[in-house]
Amino acid sequence: MGTPWTNWARTASANPHRVERPASRDELAEVVAGASAVRPRGSGHSFTAIAAAPGVAVDLVDWTGVTEVAGTLVTVRSGTTLRQLNALLDALGLALPNLGDIDAQTVSGAISTGTHGTGARLGGLATQVAALELVLADGTVTRCSPEQDPDLFAAARVGLGALGVISTITLRCVPAFVLHARESPARLDAVLEEFDHLTATEDHVEFHWFPHADRVILKRNNRTGEPAAPLSAARRFYEYEVVENGAFGLVCRLARAVPATTRALNRVCGALVSERVYRDVSHRVFVTPRRVRFVETEYAVPRAALHDVLRELRAVVPRLDHGVIVPVEVRVAGADDIWLSTAHERDTAYVAVHQYLGMPYRRYFDAFERIANSVGGRPHWGKVHSLTADTLRERYPRFDDFRRVRDRLDPTRKFTNDHLARVLG
Repeated sequence: MGTPWTNWARTASANPHRVERPASRDELAEVVAGASAVRPRGSGHSFTAIAAAPGVAVDLVDWTGVTEVAGTLVTVRSGTTLRQLNALLDALGLALPNLGDIDAQTVSGAISTGTHGTGARLGGLATQVAALELVLADGTVTRCSPEQDPDLFAAARVGLGALGVISTITLRCVPAFVLHARESPARLDAVLEEFDHLTATEDHVEFHWFPHADRVILKRNNRTGEPAAPLSAARRFYEYEVVENGAFGLVCRLARAVPATTRALNRVCGALVSERVYRDVSHRVFVTPRRVRFVETEYAVPRAALHDVLRELRAVVPRLDHGVIVPVEVRVAGADDIWLSTAHERDTAYVAVHQYLGMPYRRYFDAFERIANSVGGRPHWGKVHSLTADTLRERYPRFDDFRRVRDRLDPTRKFTNDHLARVLG
């Protein structure tokens, strides 16, 4: 029987007719072949309704683990979460070269929506994919790679779950490495002035800007040959559980209960940022616990447009009729060749704006979206936005090629839902 489903941010829900939990490739193929409408569910960490299932929901919680290791090529079942994958790779002496800061997503959901970390010479998770195995609408299983059905490979790496259900993913990994992490308070103008230099000389750079002030948290992570020297267990607990989740969660709840305090609280949070310097295995640096729930939109804009976008956003925030409590996050990525990647054929800056769950956000998001759209921004496929297929078609040179592959593989739209109908047509 179906069970009600709600995503992590409580911005989307569904009542599928039934939920299937296949534990083998054959069971997965049987489920897909026998359903008239089916969607893979993932972990529910998309802020959109991309995972909402109108018919059969496929929960891949029992389809996890590594199936093959060949040097640094690792094949993993699609229901494996990034948290599970990081642990499995660590035991093999391997790692993913780049990650975002949340690891609750399934690896298939993360690549399918274009999840990314930061690094001017690196791409999103989908650029690390060497091959994919998919279950198609009729239940057949097909494999794609740069050599085998390259058009499907170019489409399916960021495929939105619209082409089939991913069964396994082969990832290009690297030997496990240690990151030297430096997190420090800074001023927004100073960071922007040196941002091009920072992204050219540091492996991974991002900053979090408190929008009612000019304060930022600047994060720089670089590969090092030195041994790990992690934060102590007590310090890590204090920094991440007490401060970033406990205390910040309390501040957010206060802002939601007394909206007039929001701007002042945001400024106070920015002023209290302290420095952290440590070395640890890569995934323990990339990933941080996120227990404070929020709503998020994110746009990929041309790198050259970042300063203009932030200047416009700085002008908009004071004019809002509500305050913003959660910082703005800025990251970067190099250009890639994946058809629906937000970094397709252009070096990219990512600007993500957030609001605490239950606080007003629509006017803020709409204002930001207008700014991002003015420079040809591409919305993150897993985050809130209002664009439709007609507009997205103008932003992606290979959008029609993607739709042709979709027509070939799923002519009856077995894998669609209302959200995909809006963004793909």
